[in-house]
Amino acid sequence: MRRREFITLVGAGALWPLAVHAQHPERMRRVAVLFDLGEKDPEGISRTKAFRLGMRDLGWIEGHNVQIEYRFAGSNPELIDKYVVELIKLAPDVMVANGTPVVAALRSATSTIPIVVAPLNDPVGQGFVSSLAHPGGNITGFAFIEPEILGKWVDLFGDVKPDLSQIALIFNPDTTPYYDAFLRSYKASARKASAEVKAVAVRSAAEAELAIAKLGREPGSGLIAAADPFILASRGAIMKAADEVRLPVISPYRQFVIEGSLMSYGPDTADILRRSSSYVNRILKGEAPADLPVQSPEKYELVVNLKTAKALGLSVRESFLLLADEVIE
Repeated sequence: MRRREFITLVGAGALWPLAVHAQHPERMRRVAVLFDLGEKDPEGISRTKAFRLGMRDLGWIEGHNVQIEYRFAGSNPELIDKYVVELIKLAPDVMVANGTPVVAALRSATSTIPIVVAPLNDPVGQGFVSSLAHPGGNITGFAFIEPEILGKWVDLFGDVKPDLSQIALIFNPDTTPYYDAFLRSYKASARKASAEVKAVAVRSAAEAELAIAKLGREPGSGLIAAADPFILASRGAIMKAADEVRLPVISPYRQFVIEGSLMSYGPDTADILRRSSSYVNRILKGEAPADLPVQSPEKYELVVNLKTAKALGLSVRESFLLLADEVIE
């Protein structure tokens, strides 16, 4: 064989895989993301950004090899139902669900499309998965708040307000129906607490405002704003009502503290959304959600608003502030 013929054949052979690849490009994958938050809510913006970064780091580039459809329901049940129908019609390869009402709606709508929850409270107790280690269906993902964190919130309150005699845990039973069980578990643990903890169920901002006004008239009171999409969406009204009666507030959400509440302690929600992209990636590559264990949070943050503490007449020890991940002054 002549040298020129050999080079021609080798060159054609090298180009052949490229030609085949060009004829059979990788299929564009579709991911649907439904948040129980408003699109302009700082929490919604932070979580969306974290998820996008996580997907990008794993090689999923929007418009190139994946199309991501985002919807923001703003804690509106009617919008959740509307978007669930809308997104399922798009036949996504994977859905990401943010918030208990969203997961509940998706579970009722599909048993075949893989769903990654990020984050979700009490996934076993609510019947979304069979167990944390073996979810067993089309739902898996990342847990958020566990009953034990109630004790931590109470302890943190005691550190900054020693005269605390009662703490109200405010939540919406329609969006987070498990807090009564969490509170029973906390009380059954026989912890020595300086303050009585009670559940306060509210279903509207007006109900929350009335409950806070009543609590504020009772000396030695504090408020836990629960991990709850309704509470998060209603934080403006909740914090305004608490400020009017000089009521200290702790929540799991950093955004509460940025906007003026006393402190927050809870998982890093942006980190959870970023980690959720790893499960989306694994499902897109062929793994089943039934085989992916539900994961617990890895990063917890304590944020303290020192300006608010001073306004409430609270003296926060320097040793306590050194424990905080962030102090707002």
